[in-house]
Amino acid sequence: MRGWLKLVCVPVALLVGGCSAGTPSDTVTGQLSQTSTASASAQPVRSSSPRASATPTASGQVGFSPSPEPTALTSVSQPLKGKLIVVDPGHNGKYSRSFNTKKVPAGNGKRKACNSSGTAGKGLSEHAYTWAQAKLLRTELKKLGATVVLTRENDSGLGPCVNKRAKVANDAKADLLISLHADGNVSAKARGFHVIISTTMAGGPKLEKKSRVLATNVRAELQRRTAMPRSTYIGKGTALSPRKDIATLNLLTQTPGVMLEIGNMRHSKDLALLKSSKFRTQVAQALAQAAVETLGS
Repeated sequence: MRGWLKLVCVPVALLVGGCSAGTPSDTVTGQLSQTSTASASAQPVRSSSPRASATPTASGQVGFSPSPEPTALTSVSQPLKGKLIVVDPGHNGKYSRSFNTKKVPAGNGKRKACNSSGTAGKGLSEHAYTWAQAKLLRTELKKLGATVVLTRENDSGLGPCVNKRAKVANDAKADLLISLHADGNVSAKARGFHVIISTTMAGGPKLEKKSRVLATNVRAELQRRTAMPRSTYIGKGTALSPRKDIATLNLLTQTPGVMLEIGNMRHSKDLALLKSSKFRTQVAQALAQAAVETLGS
């Protein structure tokens, strides 16, 4: 019998590379392919390469191959490849009366104050929250292949004014704009998120319709992925707030855009969420997924 086994083993060994008298075992090694792109330090801040030569990035894609080369990225792992998204961290870290109160175009022939440092809750300012949240969102979008531009480069300077934030998206011919804010309503019962959409966009009704699609996707993903409820005081349960006075949205010419009030900083439960690193990560993932759904539709 032993001689017969040897006769069988020889040709098999030639085909599969070996023969063992012990217990056979198969081992599959998973390689993690991950690349990242450094972000520039100019204003506006652009992360990833320019649209025409964007460098693909991915996080968490596992490929099984005997080769040491990273596995190829696919459109499934990078659904936002080739897309440019502007993320607007609301307000700014400094306040100068002469700068912040100067009047700038707000759309529809109107003018309004340049900007402010925003509201605050106990131990957290709006401008600091939106800056931290914007950086997390940038990371999530880049994982999905997007080129990301921030409207401000840090949380210690002045500006840009609200009209200039729209100009960043217009000049870049961005695919989406997401403006991040947190509210400061003093009512004890006022809590939850709402999404602002413009009803008087420079791009007209077609652009307003696309922006509403983005708003409903944002709403759905925030509800699905976070503990923040819909607003109890804006939108009559819809969490959608159509407005005519938001310059950053009004002045958009071709980029669908929304402004998100992610919670009420004056409500203790909302503030606790806004301070939570877990919640912030969930928000970033929710908004990134909303971008995928919007641009894939």
